[in-house]
Amino acid sequence: MSPALACALIVLFTQCGQGSVKHNNSEQTADSIQLRDTATMVLVPGGSFQMGAAGEHANADEQPVHTVQLNTFYLDEHEVTNAQFAAFVAATGYVTTAEKYIDKAELMSQLPAGSPEPDSSALLPGSLVFTPPSHAVDLNDITQWWSFVPGASWQHPWGPTSDLTGLENHPVVHISYFDAQAYAQWAGKRLPTEAEWEYASRGGLLNQPFSWGSELLTQGVPKANTWNGNFPYHNTETDHFKYTAPVKSYPANAYQLFDMAGNVWEWCADWYDTNYYKSLGNNSHNPNGPAQAFDADDPSTPKRVMRGGSFMCSDEYCRGYRVSARMKSSPESGLSNVGFRCARNK
Repeated sequence: MSPALACALIVLFTQCGQGSVKHNNSEQTADSIQLRDTATMVLVPGGSFQMGAAGEHANADEQPVHTVQLNTFYLDEHEVTNAQFAAFVAATGYVTTAEKYIDKAELMSQLPAGSPEPDSSALLPGSLVFTPPSHAVDLNDITQWWSFVPGASWQHPWGPTSDLTGLENHPVVHISYFDAQAYAQWAGKRLPTEAEWEYASRGGLLNQPFSWGSELLTQGVPKANTWNGNFPYHNTETDHFKYTAPVKSYPANAYQLFDMAGNVWEWCADWYDTNYYKSLGNNSHNPNGPAQAFDADDPSTPKRVMRGGSFMCSDEYCRGYRVSARMKSSPESGLSNVGFRCARNK
């Protein structure tokens, strides 16, 4: 890894292993005339809920807890799979962000002044791939388990020599916000708002920290695809999967939605603002997120919201599988543990 790229990873990543690598890409979409995606959608009944969290494990951006009212909407019962995304690409010829060259100027704009320029190999089409070490490492140094791999993309999730054989029913990964938006429009859908996502994840359960209720992740039967053992070097696979799992591998929540915790982080429509909840009143109706992005950890890079955690979340490093946990990344980002699901109005 080049010094510049290592620096980029350190600067651009946020908690729980997310990050931002810029590529040449515009917000491309495909024409949508009808509902093309045949995946089952669940009707989520409208209502009000307490959004956010307080207490020991709540992050500052999850506070204050506030009342939100939502209209009824539809949500995909599971994350978009490789097979579904392949159908979209076959129909449209769409090229994802990870399959485009990285914009050198944009990458340099995100590095500290005086950083060395990356060599040409670091600007090739590719994506950030989870590359776990064989031993314990400093959990503050995310470059110990993330590598930029030229040729990695949704079709080649671990690099150019990998493929999707046996992964057809796994969630598609290495998907940017732009890619998710393009698929959603083609399918006659949209991305869910952050409020819709949290409401749906809660499944009608009031004041519970998890989509399945209050039982701890490690108690009882496996409830989600997360990291078991010692992150990031040893996975006991207690939940039966080391990396992504086929969709619907775990019980659905009370709304009959699958994988609302773990497996892959999911893009939402909203811009991310660290302080957004503080700007809302206590009775917000169908909030669509802030007008512009602001990340207190990285103010120079606008980011979109992601929700739900991933197979990399663990109690010792990240509790992103909590229903209220927020994550963010730049719209151009694509990683081994980022996918999406779609929503649409009733």
